[in-house]
Parts: sequence; structure tokens; C-alpha cells
Amino acid sequence: MATGASLPSVGAIVLVCVATLTLGVLGMRLARGTSDFYVAGRAVSPWRNASAIGGEYLSAASYLGVAGLVYTQGADMLWLPVGYTIGYLVLLVLVAAPLRRSGAYTLPDFAEVRLRSQPVRLLSAGLVVGIGWLYLLPQMQGAGLALQHVSGLPTWVGGVVVAAVITAGVVGGGMRSITLVQAFQYWIKLSAIAVPAFVLVFVWLRDGAPSPVADDHWWEPLTGPREDHRLYTTYSTLLALCLGTMGLPHIVVRFYTNPDGRAARRTTVAVLALLGLFYVFPPVYGVLGRVYLPAAGVRADEVVLGLPQAVVPGLSADALTAMLAGGAFAAFLSTASGLALSVAGALDQDVLRRVVLRRTAGDAHPVQTFRVAAVVGVLVPLVISQLVDPVGISLAVGHAFAIAASTFAPLVILGVWWRRLTPPGAAAGILVGGVCSIGAASLNILGGGTSGWSAPLLEAPAAWSAPLAVVVMIGVSLATPRSVPAATASVMARLHTPEAVLPDR
Repeated sequence: MATGASLPSVGAIVLVCVATLTLGVLGMRLARGTSDFYVAGRAVSPWRNASAIGGEYLSAASYLGVAGLVYTQGADMLWLPVGYTIGYLVLLVLVAAPLRRSGAYTLPDFAEVRLRSQPVRLLSAGLVVGIGWLYLLPQMQGAGLALQHVSGLPTWVGGVVVAAVITAGVVGGGMRSITLVQAFQYWIKLSAIAVPAFVLVFVWLRDGAPSPVADDHWWEPLTGPREDHRLYTTYSTLLALCLGTMGLPHIVVRFYTNPDGRAARRTTVAVLALLGLFYVFPPVYGVLGRVYLPAAGVRADEVVLGLPQAVVPGLSADALTAMLAGGAFAAFLSTASGLALSVAGALDQDVLRRVVLRRTAGDAHPVQTFRVAAVVGVLVPLVISQLVDPVGISLAVGHAFAIAASTFAPLVILGVWWRRLTPPGAAAGILVGGVCSIGAASLNILGGGTSGWSAPLLEAPAAWSAPLAVVVMIGVSLATPRSVPAATASVMARLHTPEAVLPDR
């Protein structure tokens, strides 16, 4: 049960959940049809969309995981915020505006528009669901650990709370509802992590700014035991973050909510500013953790929530912990909402509707099948999160990025910029990249006990799986030139012609 000292934190979590549900109800009133559920009517302004993307993108891996990794592994992990942010710069330069001009709702929609291939669409839909569930799993487990830390409740409670809240929001108003929620939650997360950081830094400086307690490997980047292969791991992780961002289904779908390609570019520029501002703060907690918790034996994911009690006494610590706990839950809810939405879209369009339409002669209402898909999409990872041991937040999210970088990133980049891409080439590249990256993730998470070069190759596979997928995609496409879709020229013209010249239809 919650103790008296933890009641402020529990209250902050309840407040965030109530605010999320309230905004979800407001969004529900604004949602009218399928377009509202999937892409918010394509009428979201750049600034609001940038705030929503920030709220969606800054998951538990950013809020808790980055600080924990800096705390445990040191200077090497400072590249993570850089990689997370640069991913949007790559997306801005390469695909943001063309993706918006494609007129698609989801990544499977884009695959079908560009390649006119149902098999590639179904393959893309399967990946959307798989990546979404892999990303959702640590959000629910992290919510359980966070709630347990501040209240003593069993870990399953936090996952159930997150699942219930996001299901209500997604089922109620779809993208229209989630956009309001996530835009609000970005500013909640920023305030919740920034204000305690300023207070803790002030106390640290007042105490004489003692140095962090750590070994030499923590201070010096790209150093450590020879078998760690830090240089390879760092570069491979950066590649996964840079390319994986454009392949995350819950991120890419956001650009379909802008009115046009120009707004999509402006949105991305604003996102870079908002992410850069947020990522100033998580490393601060990692450094201060090495000052005040050097031998506490805390879990990496609990450093942020545990730091106030070690730095300031009494009610001040309770207040700061409450702010951080509320922000952490906002991170779980906002990211999980976007993931649930993208998974629901894939299940709805490519599974449920196919089955329902076949059995009912097309009488089913699309919004109703979407709501059923949303419930299924949330329940599956919730059940899995209760059956398996906790997976490190950063580990699972890192593998999700690597899988996206090895599958969707080649598809999107080549689909936008190379007219000779064929359906067999796209399918072969996706399969090779998916099998390699998913296999590496499975062996890394479940296998353990690897050593030598096998460990970094499985932990950070993007450096070899993504290039391999590109080579296969190009090679098979060149070997099947007769499979280039007949409508390729018109689709490419639509992707690259500004809306002022070629109006959106």
C-alpha cells in the first residue's frame, strides 16, 4: 500500500491520468469520421503537431532510460540524445514532405500507394504490429516499476492503469483525441523533468559540487574492456536512431496529420527544437546519480525517481519525486497512446476489416472495427508484460529502432527517391532486414551469455542489418525490372511536386 510519504507521487500520477482522460473526452467530441480517427482530419497546425510528436516520441526510454544509462555506462551514453534528435533531421531532409504528399494514412498505406502490392502491404502491417508491441512492452513494465517505486503497489497495477487510460483515449477519439493529449503531455514532461533538475543542481552546487564517483571507463568515451567493442556499438546505435525514427509507425503517421508538405517540414523543424530542449535534462540526473547514489545499487530505470530522496530531505524530496513520477507516467501514457493508435490502424485495416468485410458483405462500420482493433492491440502487450520478466526500457526501445531502421527505413527512403524499386525487391529487403534484426533482438533479450564480437553484433545490429536490407532491396529490384508498377511515374510526381503546383486530392 502507499505510504504517507508516497501519497504526493500517487496523487501526481492520478492527476496526470485524469487530465489525459479529460482531454481524450474533449477530442472524442471533435472526432467525426474515419479521417479524424486516423489523421485528425489532416488539419493539425505545425506547432501543435510538433508538441504532440514530442509528447509521443519522448517515451520512458528518454525520460528514465537515458539518465539510467548515463548513470551506469557514462559518457558513451551522451550520444543517445544526439541520435534521438538527429533522427528527425534525417527525416526532415529525406522524407517528411513526400510522405505527407503521398496521401496515405499509415506506413502500410504508403507501401500500397507506392508499390501497388498487397503482399508488401501485409508485410508492412505485420511489422507495424510487431514494432508497436515491442515498444509497448517496456512502457507497461516501466509504468509498473514506477508506480511500485512510489507506492509499493504490485507491478501489474501500473501496466493495467496505462492500458486502461490509453484504450479509453484511442477508442474514444482516435488521432483527434490523442493529438490533444500528447501535445499537453510534452509540456507536462518538460516541466516535470526540468524543475526538479534545477533544484537538484542548485543543491549540488550549494554542497560544493562534489565530483561523480565512477571508474575511468565512466568518464572516458569509447573506452572499456576490449570485448565491449564500444566504438562499434556506439556507431551502430547512432545509425539505428538516425534511420529508425523514420521507420517508427507511431512517428511517421504524425506527418499525415499536417495540411500539406510545407507544414510537415515546419513541424519537423519545431520538433528538433523541442527535443533538443528536453534532452538537456536526462543526462543531468545520470551525473547527479553518480554523486549521490554511487553505491546504492539502484536499478538504472529508477535513478530519476530515486534521486530526490538522496539529495534533499523530507517534504522537498516528496514534492520533487511527485513531479518526476507524474512526468514519468505522462511519458508512458503519451508514447503508449501513439503506439496503440498505429497498431490499431494496422490491425483494423489489414486484419479485422478483411475478415469482417468477407463475412458481412461490407456492412461493418470502419470506426467500430478500429475500436475493436484498439482493444486487441493494447491487451496483447499488457498480457505479455505480465508473463515475462522486466525487459530494460532502453534495451527494448533500442531494438525497436534497429528493426525499424532495417525494414521501414529502406522501404521509405527508396520508395520516395528511387523509381526502380519493385514489389519483389521491397519484400525481399524487408524480410532480410526484419529476420536479421528481429533474430538479433530475440537472441540478445532471451539468449544472454554471449561474448566477444557476438555480443555487440546482437545488441546493436543496425550497422549490418540495415545495409544488408538496402543491398537486397536494390539487388532484387534490379533483377525484376518488369515488376516496376505502371503508376510509378505519377506516384513519384505526386511525392515530389509541391502542393501549390499539384493540389492535394
